[in-house]
Amino acid sequence: MLAEEMYEFRGQLKERGIIFCYSGYMTEDVLAGIGSAIRRKLEIEEADRRTAKILFSVFVEQVQNVIRYSAEGEPPNVPPGDFDLRYGVLTVGIQDDMYFVACGNLVKNADVDPLGAALSHIKALSKEELKVLYREKLKDGPPEGSKGAGVGFIEIARRADNGFDFDFAPMNDEFSYFCLKAYI
Repeated sequence: MLAEEMYEFRGQLKERGIIFCYSGYMTEDVLAGIGSAIRRKLEIEEADRRTAKILFSVFVEQVQNVIRYSAEGEPPNVPPGDFDLRYGVLTVGIQDDMYFVACGNLVKNADVDPLGAALSHIKALSKEELKVLYREKLKDGPPEGSKGAGVGFIEIARRADNGFDFDFAPMNDEFSYFCLKAYI
């Protein structure tokens, strides 16, 4: 029974075009290990250098978002940034002849509207407008409460030649599940 269940799960991943899937706690060490595996897979598939570089860059930004901002971590009930074990799900795959990188993690419900508004704004911008916004954000410095330069989603949008989608699913009174899928 166990082998059949796992094989069925494998089949579901394959049907969705997923060539790499990770679900668990993410750290910088996990980021490096997964990154090596993804690079090797792209080499085996003989993906062109530009595509491989873009996919890897988007992958790094996505995982860093989980590491820095996921509302689910160990130990429980500790604010993001106070420890380095954050839970998330990462998939890399091929859909409609293009690569994708998707990441999902819990976020606080209070963050859903501001995050959704920011992503909607970024998604609506042209490549040139994204470049201008990116430079402005770097010049302004990190936003209050940010654990990075505040340009991760802009960087994803700049690199995802075929755009990105995002969604939130309410889980309970405190949390929603957030997913972002970038197409390369």
